[in-house]
Amino acid sequence: TVLSTMGQGCDKFSSCLTSDPFLIYVSGALSMWGDRMWHFAISVFLIELYGRNLLLTAVFGLVVAGSVLLLGALIGDWVDRNPRNKVAHASLFIQNISVTVCSIVLMLVFLYKQRIEQIWDGWLTVVCYTVVIVLADVANLASTALTIAIQRDWIVVITGYNRGHLAGMNATMRRIDQVTNILAPLAVGQVMTLASNVVGCGFILGWNLVSLIVEFFFLSRVYRIVPALSIKPPVEEEEQNPVCEQRMERRWPQGISLFNKLGHRSSHVCCTCKDGWKAYYRQPVFLAGMGLAFLYTTVLGFDCITTGYAYTQGISGSLLSLLMGVSAITGLMGTVMFTRLRKSYGLVNTGIISSCLHLGCLLLCVCSVFAPGSPMDLSLLVPFINSSSPELGDIVSQRKKHAYPLRGGSNQPLLPDRSSIHWTNNTLLFDNVPSDTVPESYISIILLFLGVITARIGLWSFDLTVTQLLQESICESERGVVNGVQSSMNYLMDLLHFIMVISAPQPQHFGILVIISVLFITTGHTMYFLYAGFSQKWCCMNEIQTR
Repeated sequence: TVLSTMGQGCDKFSSCLTSDPFLIYVSGALSMWGDRMWHFAISVFLIELYGRNLLLTAVFGLVVAGSVLLLGALIGDWVDRNPRNKVAHASLFIQNISVTVCSIVLMLVFLYKQRIEQIWDGWLTVVCYTVVIVLADVANLASTALTIAIQRDWIVVITGYNRGHLAGMNATMRRIDQVTNILAPLAVGQVMTLASNVVGCGFILGWNLVSLIVEFFFLSRVYRIVPALSIKPPVEEEEQNPVCEQRMERRWPQGISLFNKLGHRSSHVCCTCKDGWKAYYRQPVFLAGMGLAFLYTTVLGFDCITTGYAYTQGISGSLLSLLMGVSAITGLMGTVMFTRLRKSYGLVNTGIISSCLHLGCLLLCVCSVFAPGSPMDLSLLVPFINSSSPELGDIVSQRKKHAYPLRGGSNQPLLPDRSSIHWTNNTLLFDNVPSDTVPESYISIILLFLGVITARIGLWSFDLTVTQLLQESICESERGVVNGVQSSMNYLMDLLHFIMVISAPQPQHFGILVIISVLFITTGHTMYFLYAGFSQKWCCMNEIQTR
């Protein structure tokens, strides 16, 4: 009996390791780990290449965001029109090979930088920078296609359209993403710090080659053991633009010029993008998707902007790293809360509860703007406040005592010397922070991070809610293009938040950015509330008609 019980246990464990959800989890973990390492490392590499200046990093960010913004619908349309296995394999291959080639180029540039700068009067260096940015952008586009294919389509089919199983897989994938977001950059950062940038490039190169083989094998096995993945309904003819179809099916005369061919091809691309955005706008969950996109216009997260502001307020690198770990834990709590709320109150109500929790926690961030220790200059909000009210002028002058502008002239480098920098997860840790940048009170910064950390519970629960709504509501033939447009909207709103920071870069401006961020987030949640209201009315009307 004992042997039979042990045998059954071994069989269950073996079947679990070879099940399609487990293979998807492992494949997703490898892909996310590689993405996190690469996104962190490429920013560091670009800073190192350009004389420890942020220009190349800024150009790379704009290129990545702009390409997804313009090509998101095309990527999604390509996902919809091709077999699932070919889409996954092609995206995986392009992504990993692009990162591998880019890593080789970076290794050569780091090893022979002085020689390269002397060739073609320095223009070869510009060519190398361009090649690196283009390859990294191609890898990001392929990663976007792979994410749409696996996390927005394959998972839905694997769960058999079971809402409970779908919620569980979405939550698990998000937990994996949260963990890799902390550990992967930390791992590659340690390699780069203890060894060198060349060794860091080699480490990423080796990881991508091994990951390519393992992910390719796992995804192929999942495709074989889930027969439904091989069945994909074709895009219906009436959903396509007839003008685009005529141009696509047209046979070119022998005498037609290459210029006309390119013109018609670009016209077809424009038609595809236009149809993709139309498909997005006519979805019943359009308002919910737009609401999620608006949440990207915010400085209230653990990115380089918020962490940089924290340093001006006297927060040490070790404490900030600890806070980032706590934020990861609260993010995991959000995924657990999502599964339980969805089971008890339904998916739409889960989004309402998550929205209220998210907004409630962000009120602490608004309070931090006006709390003691805040560097915000109230005269930025009311330019003539000093002349209109002497009492308010005294308040403004008192606020200015808490402002700590960056020292140095306008030509001072954006980053200190390499010896004073430690690289960690999306953060620059400085050893030589000026000792006089300690605020008179830490109440403001405490409220800020308390709000940011606790808000992640509602944020990730809301994100999972909208993600599942998109999965359940979008028809299978449009699943790729709609999620591609959703990615474009997310990048568009993310670009706005960088424009905000460029417009108001000083620490005393950060309070204004916090208020604007909360306004954008409130607008996004308001859109979701409108969607929830329409959804409730629609359900009531269907019940009445059924009776």
